[in-house]
Amino acid sequence: MTKKPFIEEKVKLMRILVVSDSHRNTSVLRKIINSQPEAENVIFLGDNTGDIDEVKTDFPDRKFHIVCGNCDFFSEYPAADLAEIGGKKIFFCHGHTLSVKFSMSPLKSAAKSRECDIALYGHTHVSNILYEDGLYIVNPGSCSQPRDGKPSYAVIDITENGIMPIIIRL
Repeated sequence: MTKKPFIEEKVKLMRILVVSDSHRNTSVLRKIINSQPEAENVIFLGDNTGDIDEVKTDFPDRKFHIVCGNCDFFSEYPAADLAEIGGKKIFFCHGHTLSVKFSMSPLKSAAKSRECDIALYGHTHVSNILYEDGLYIVNPGSCSQPRDGKPSYAVIDITENGIMPIIIRL
């Protein structure tokens, strides 16, 4: 009996970079984006959309998805948006219009009513990952003014085997 050679299957990886609450710290945004070259999609969850507008010109190979936050007074970006990436539907917002500091229910309802797989929010400056009723809920924390220790951001890997969100501390 001849042995079949071991063939390693390459699982296609779709990496999403999620950042929030930069509050005029463009250098940290550049550092984060540079540290994740395989992340083709960058989702910015608000609070100083001018920061991401300035930085995104340095990364023409990336696709940026942007919403405004409570500190983005004259921003033309929406408060919430949808994206489909790697075959997964994502609802993303800053969170202030859904009162995320008080309850996750409005955020979950907004994402579930749109049949999303992932809900992203910022605003609290506290990183968090939850999985409830088939929905991944991710807050990357603040990349410049954290309220839970070190600055952070999130990476979400989408593969044939599923969704894997992680928080990365700077």
